Amino acid sequence: MEALLTSTVVVAIAEIGDKTQLLALMLAARFRKPVPIILGILVATLANHALAAALGAAVAAWVGPEIMRWVLGLSFLAMAAWVMIPDKVDDDEGVKGGASAFVATVVAFFLVEMGDKTQIATVALAARFHSLMWVTAGTTLGMMAANVPAVLLGEVAAKKIPLRVVHAVAAALFAILGVLVLLQVGGELTSG
Repeated sequence: MEALLTSTVVVAIAEIGDKTQLLALMLAARFRKPVPIILGILVATLANHALAAALGAAVAAWVGPEIMRWVLGLSFLAMAAWVMIPDKVDDDEGVKGGASAFVATVVAFFLVEMGDKTQIATVALAARFHSLMWVTAGTTLGMMAANVPAVLLGEVAAKKIPLRVVHAVAAALFAILGVLVLLQVGGELTSG
C-alpha cells in the first residue's frame, strides 16, 4: 500500500505543469473530445510506466542493496532539483491533423513521456519498492489525477494553479524521499 500511495502522490504533484500536462491541455483544446483523450492518456501511461517500473525492478535485482541505496537516494535528490525546472511543450510535439483523438493521445503521450521526470521517478520508485504492479498503478493514478482535470477544465485550471508552489512541493517530496533512502529510513531496500 505504501508503494501505491507514495507513487500516486509523488507523480501527481510532479506532473502538475509538466510537458505532458501541457500536452493534455493542447489535445483537449484541439479535439474537444475529453473521453477519448482521457482513455488515450490512461493507455499510454500504463504502457510507458509498466515498462519503466519493470526497468526499475530489474535494476534493483541486478545491483546490491548498498549500491542501490546510493543510486536511489541520489536519484531522488536529482529529481528534486530537476522538478524545479518547468517544462514547455515544443512546437514539434504537436499532433498531426486527421488522427483520431484517442490514437493521437496514445502516441503523443507515450512518446512525450519517454525520459520525462515522471518516467524516471517510476523507475526509481519501482526500484525502491520492488513492486511493479503497485508502482505502475500508483504512478498511473498520479498521472490521471493531474491530467484528467487538465483535459476537463482546460486552460482555466492551468491558470489557477500556482506552478511555482507546486514545483516546490514536488521538489521537497523528492528530496525527502532521497534523504530517507540514504538514511535507510522506512525499511531495507531488499524488502518486498
